Amino acid sequence: MSQATKRKHVVKEVLGEHMVPSDQQQIVRVLRTPGNNLHEVETAQGQRFLVSMPSKYRKNIWIKRGDFLIVDPIEEGEKVKAEISFVLCKDHVRALQKDGHWPEAFSEVAEKHNNNRNRQTQPELPAEPQSSGEESSSEDDSDLFVNTNRRQYHESEEESEEEEAA
Repeated sequence: MSQATKRKHVVKEVLGEHMVPSDQQQIVRVLRTPGNNLHEVETAQGQRFLVSMPSKYRKNIWIKRGDFLIVDPIEEGEKVKAEISFVLCKDHVRALQKDGHWPEAFSEVAEKHNNNRNRQTQPELPAEPQSSGEESSSEDDSDLFVNTNRRQYHESEEESEEEEAA
């Protein structure tokens, strides 16, 4: 099977069907990706461990921080305790919430995650146009795209003034 055909079938599988986790499977949230096709995840109970990505998803499906997965447990793993069996998109999450299969601990996180995605896809227009002059050269970056894969660091004005004075 060619790479393009394989990708087509994998994407169709992930986007098409709605999957309900079995008794052994768990719904988890991705915390970070240390590399080598491993992802650190957290269960609804707060347990953290590594999961591996099977070869059929590699270079075909991209997973980022905050995404939800369905994983199968691995018995012999010490650090890697599960393998990804399904990647949940926002439509899958809504269907699981509607059916009552969604963990309560992730309900707030899923709603916040969907709201952030909606806000990023529909940027707000400024309330009033800026006049030319000094205001247009101000360094206000609040209207720029927010990268959800990076942690947000907020500086207070006092700290930035102290750095400029030094």
